[in-house]
Amino acid sequence: MSSQEIPEENLPAEQAPAHDAVDQAHDPFADPGLPAHRPRIQDIDERAANRSERAVASMFLLSMLATVGFIASYVIFPVDKIVYIFPFGHVSALNFSLGLTLGLALFLIGAGAVHWARTLMSDVEVADDRHAIEAPPEVKAKVLADFKAGAEESVLGRRKLIRNTMFGALALVPLSGVMLLRDLGPLPEKKLRKTLWAKGKQLVNMNTMEPLRPEDVVVGSLTFAMPEGLEEDAHDFQTQIAKAALMIIRIEPDNIKDKREREWAHEGIVAFSKICTHVGCPISLYEQQTHHVLCPCHQSTFDLSDGARVIFGPAGHALPQLRIGVNSEGNLEALGDFEEPVGPAFWERG
Repeated sequence: MSSQEIPEENLPAEQAPAHDAVDQAHDPFADPGLPAHRPRIQDIDERAANRSERAVASMFLLSMLATVGFIASYVIFPVDKIVYIFPFGHVSALNFSLGLTLGLALFLIGAGAVHWARTLMSDVEVADDRHAIEAPPEVKAKVLADFKAGAEESVLGRRKLIRNTMFGALALVPLSGVMLLRDLGPLPEKKLRKTLWAKGKQLVNMNTMEPLRPEDVVVGSLTFAMPEGLEEDAHDFQTQIAKAALMIIRIEPDNIKDKREREWAHEGIVAFSKICTHVGCPISLYEQQTHHVLCPCHQSTFDLSDGARVIFGPAGHALPQLRIGVNSEGNLEALGDFEEPVGPAFWERG
């Protein structure tokens, strides 16, 4: 409904400018005043205002239902339940439901508040002249006098036992909030130090899911491998592959500069962790002429012919190497686990 359809007696009177007009030709910085207020349809039609009220209330009610759904998700979905949802693929049912319901609850509250403010709250602009923020001298003097009187009446200066115990109590109370951080998840313990690699574990090509053989790895190639027995549909696959992912590269033995790297390799085939030692990004950019590998996140560069030492970028230490050999079936296998934690440094490293 437009304002032309409303009887003239129902239209509010136009708001006069807040300031008198000033000759713009003589004062280019004059205050132009506020424009005349233009009423909204909700201001002149009670039916439109009621519709807006119902819309806002509906959003708040839907937000309440979404919050109930958020709480119910904790009861309905187990932590390890994986479901397929198009187009996201296989995702955690619990995490997806929690994110969806909480997102809806917060969005609907915000959308309802915005619609309320834009359609029902007053939109009349009001100008107010600035005033001095500083308090007058007599107010300052009174505040200081009241503070000194309060300090004397509290007897903190004379009652040192009360003062010291109060400070102690105030200092310890925040520790209760720190203890709540324990609920963020279990402590890592030794989990970050160990991976699925162990003596006799075969190297499986992550593209073909077949055991790797020495003849499968040619000089200058880059292959990604994971431990045998690790399945992509396992509930802990992402956790395990984040520690166990390997880069397999074949280098001419004479081009390997590091003695230990040469000893831990098999006929020039070396296996290094794929996880960058800066912030844990997966490394995948290999330059076969220089045997350098680059992390795409922050450009940390490692020399795979020299123990995967850092030659550029923010990474703090070399990529861990996995000692490998060949089993009786002619497949590449691990001869143990990494001798140091993979990925970025963490607080338990030592």
